[in-house]
Amino acid sequence: MPASATTSQGTIVVLGGGYDDPTLAMLAGLLPARTAAIEILTTATVEKPARTYAAYARVLAELGCPQVGHLQVDEDHPADAPATLARLRAAALVFVTGGDQERLTELLLGTEFLAVLRQRCQHEAGFILAGTSAGASALGAHMIVGGRGWRSLLAGGIEVIPALDILPGLLIDQHFVERARYPRLLHAVLAHPQLLGLGLSEETGIIFRPGQPPEVFGDEVVVFVDGRHLTATNYHGRPPGQPISGQGFQVSLLVAGDTIALHSGH
Repeated sequence: MPASATTSQGTIVVLGGGYDDPTLAMLAGLLPARTAAIEILTTATVEKPARTYAAYARVLAELGCPQVGHLQVDEDHPADAPATLARLRAAALVFVTGGDQERLTELLLGTEFLAVLRQRCQHEAGFILAGTSAGASALGAHMIVGGRGWRSLLAGGIEVIPALDILPGLLIDQHFVERARYPRLLHAVLAHPQLLGLGLSEETGIIFRPGQPPEVFGDEVVVFVDGRHLTATNYHGRPPGQPISGQGFQVSLLVAGDTIALHSGH
């Protein structure tokens, strides 16, 4: 695992989707003050992003956080608009909503917006970045955007593309248990064994704090897949549609309070 993923000065939180009010309460408690500026980034939310923003703003207001803005980055609102960048730089917390994770990479990769977001995560103590569902998957080095069921264990049965690389060395999947995504995460790690796979169940996530090992929180299970020490695989050169194999995966089931040793395994 690259050291940069665990030596960030900021705090990063990823949630596997589902009911997220408890996570919002946790995030509110991490703020330097409840009146600190919060921005809801709805880029991944295709349908009615304004309604999604309003729902988050209402919950946060009930938690005593009145300064909640709608950070719009979409086809009509460029990421590098001066006002958007100014709000990004002023926010104490940026929360990335769920939806279509490919929209996040399509609209943010190569932008000053993403450069500022990475810089703040790396170097600003007290800054918080959180993502749920698609907003969590997009924060890793790569992300899975295709693959379902048993077909995910056939050569060519998944698609893995570069993500925002805010958490280098990680490949994050979400709604993991609920949508039976074990096969596609195993395939993705087999294809990219230098990456560590994290499967986040709903209402469950991981908090990355500066100077501390990542810690699981929530009600369900995180699946951690390490393929760095595979002993055998038929992956390379396998014809499309043929089953793939890999031996020597290290797999852990983690629950709230468990920590992950990203450098040395688990």
